[in-house]
Amino acid sequence: MSEAIGQGGGLLPDRHPTSDFFVCDFVGASPKDDLGSMEHPIFSLSTRPDRRVLSYVHNETEVVVTPSVRGRATIHDKDILIYCISQLMAALNAGATVSRNLQLKAHDLLVATNRDTSGDAYARLRDAFERLAGTRITTNIETGGVETTRGFGLIESWEIQRRSRGGRMISVMVTLSEWLYRAVLSKSVLTLSRDYFRLRKPLERRIYELARKHCGHQPEWRIGIATLHKKAGSAAPLRVFRAAIRRMIAENHLPDYLLAEEPGDLLSVTARGRGCAPGAPILAADTFEAARGLVPGADVYALEAEWRAWWAETGRPALRSPDKAFLGWLSARSRG
Repeated sequence: MSEAIGQGGGLLPDRHPTSDFFVCDFVGASPKDDLGSMEHPIFSLSTRPDRRVLSYVHNETEVVVTPSVRGRATIHDKDILIYCISQLMAALNAGATVSRNLQLKAHDLLVATNRDTSGDAYARLRDAFERLAGTRITTNIETGGVETTRGFGLIESWEIQRRSRGGRMISVMVTLSEWLYRAVLSKSVLTLSRDYFRLRKPLERRIYELARKHCGHQPEWRIGIATLHKKAGSAAPLRVFRAAIRRMIAENHLPDYLLAEEPGDLLSVTARGRGCAPGAPILAADTFEAARGLVPGADVYALEAEWRAWWAETGRPALRSPDKAFLGWLSARSRG
């Protein structure tokens, strides 16, 4: 007996130590999205449970998305992944140790993704976790310079901690898929505008993703409406999709980008501040952030367009500092 105690006694190993978790606490981390899911239509654009199996092939990349009985993860569910990616990238840039196991505060996630913090919001958050975990991907998408055909969930697991039975959730444990975590480690991500979370319609979010991915640092990107329909993953008929794009063009509130219809059934995407007439003032990205501080909740891109029109009407004067001129105009306008 004593020999058995000597060999097998003592504590079992701590299989899930707290140090294995990366604790999300980078307040104000810039929103980041992974290139793979920006390029391919993994997330549903439907506001109702989408139980269709999606098969997509483009440029030798194959993606099959199989939903659970709760439906495919939606593009609004993706907010959770964007938050996790943003926290991991902020930690990496700060030289901190990260893990694909994350511990996050539900309240911080809701605030960072521009959601309300009511009881219903927490319930919707739980539903989102279930759809993310239940949606299965089979693909040969390349991440971090490695092409692997495999199946996985968007998240591997999740766990909610509450103050008491039936109480409000206070923290969430999330384990990201290896595929997504590898994308983060290889920094295969892009920064999004914070106004992305203000876009109500799923299609608006998807078009912004594609514009951010493909327009990038070039001044303009053109794509056929039929190809865009496929890349967006829209289930609507092409004519309905085309009408929706035309409404987006007319409303003109997509962050960072201007949309225009061109002959040949093409959509032109131009980065705001680029592709303007010669001599037109160009604003830095930081200027839009400063503008949001001056007029919280306003559409700063609509204000930019109004300022450009005013600049043109006043004789297109040369500006030594367009950024200061715009912010000064905005301050005067808000006081008036």
